[in-house]
Amino acid sequence: MGLDDALIFTRVVECHSFTQAAHSMGMQKSTVSRRIALLEERLGVRLLNRTTRKLRLTEVGQAYYERCRQIMLDFAEAEQAVMQLQQEPAGLLRIAAPIEFGQLFLGGVLGRFMLQYPQISAEVELTSREVDPLEEGVDIAIHVGQPRDSTLIARKLFESPRRLYASPEYLARHGLPETVQALAGHRALLLQQDSPRYWPLVGEQVPCLRVLSCNNITLAREAALAGAGICGLPVMIAEEALNSGRLVQLLPDARLPIGELYAVYPSRRFQAMKVKAFLDFLMASLPQASLLEPVAAGLLTSRP
Repeated sequence: MGLDDALIFTRVVECHSFTQAAHSMGMQKSTVSRRIALLEERLGVRLLNRTTRKLRLTEVGQAYYERCRQIMLDFAEAEQAVMQLQQEPAGLLRIAAPIEFGQLFLGGVLGRFMLQYPQISAEVELTSREVDPLEEGVDIAIHVGQPRDSTLIARKLFESPRRLYASPEYLARHGLPETVQALAGHRALLLQQDSPRYWPLVGEQVPCLRVLSCNNITLAREAALAGAGICGLPVMIAEEALNSGRLVQLLPDARLPIGELYAVYPSRRFQAMKVKAFLDFLMASLPQASLLEPVAAGLLTSRP
């Protein structure tokens, strides 16, 4: 009886009318009025001030309504969760992601996901900018680092360190720096978020000669391979070139920022089945994917 009365009271408040609330619930207006009166009598308070034209919540009525509304939301969420267990993911999935992540990893994962769930279609934007999923109507945005908006949910996917690399040709022309301080004056290939004046080192401030700044890690790697300078690259994106001798790792004890990649979405409340299913699928795909570490490394450059 208490929960039913709370539901009736909440509906009356939201409809601003006993008549409309009764109609929406398929009840008689007199029944609704009587139930509200019995509720007030049981609680020993007046919840509503009513005239022939208006309904107005009392102070205690406002507090009671806010609690009842939360209960109704929780109840609706519980029902939705149960219903979703019986449903397959379906509908349009909108995703925004960094360019390298999309090209080297996301496409394969999304393809396998759509094969498993044929009722899913997708729209994907690959971009270097940070996408706000609330403002842009995106279901999931893949971000480098945590989002600035604390109201968004951020689920960490993985992290990766960076190391310093240069080509043998560059080192033959400019010499091998044997200490962190010896980096001063060397030609620097930097990422957009790096300081333009100093090498991206944790706990050190060593001046650099910036010759390139870019927002694409693949471009920076290719410039390093061409001998343009020294670059702080994620470990795994440099691995193939390192193993083939086309890049040389410098100063292995030098500390560069650790990067983190997050899946960002508006809220866990009433999360669509397609979003939950894809997030779970993405997380489950990470350890098995042969491209995971190179791709992750290619994107991450944010945390000390």
